[in-house]
Amino acid sequence: MTLDGLGMEILASAEADKLERFQSIALKWNEKINLVSPVSAAEFWERHIVDSVQVFHVKQDWTGHYVDLGSGGGLPGLVCSILKRSRQMDGPITLVESDTRKATFLRTVNRELELEVVVVARRIEVIEKLNADILTARALAPLPTLLGFAQQHLSDTGAALFPKGASWQEEVTDAQTLWSFDLKTHQSHTNPDSRILEIEGISRV
Repeated sequence: MTLDGLGMEILASAEADKLERFQSIALKWNEKINLVSPVSAAEFWERHIVDSVQVFHVKQDWTGHYVDLGSGGGLPGLVCSILKRSRQMDGPITLVESDTRKATFLRTVNRELELEVVVVARRIEVIEKLNADILTARALAPLPTLLGFAQQHLSDTGAALFPKGASWQEEVTDAQTLWSFDLKTHQSHTNPDSRILEIEGISRV
């Protein structure tokens, strides 16, 4: 299956099948709990699956502990978990979601798709350090807040990947008043105004 917006990127058939199954489960649950907005639910594959797949492809090495904060509807956490498991990349997977209904949804997908992820249904601020090698969060909080979470839960050599919309430059400027960090930006393939921020070396100013 070709992913629109990602050029010639092709998913293995098993990956495409699991992503389609994930989409089906998510849309069914979305009728009862708000995983994504009704407008974007109508374009779930393009707006959410493809957008999450491109986060996965920012980093070539997905070995080690992968953590997704504020996983909600599993975006990008479950999508990245499907690809990480399919490609037999070593390391545990942890999804953090304090909303108990959304955590139940994440556990349901984990069970049905046999992903072997751990779902932590607690607030990000109060859980023990997770020592993530790769950490993601999508539509969770402004960058200054995300960097606080990342500093708390990244390993010393870990990297954070944060998809951001058209105001990403303003968020970076705001964050630089509080934090020092190494930043690489990656052009979004789904929105020309958006970027994926790859961040390492986080410390307080």
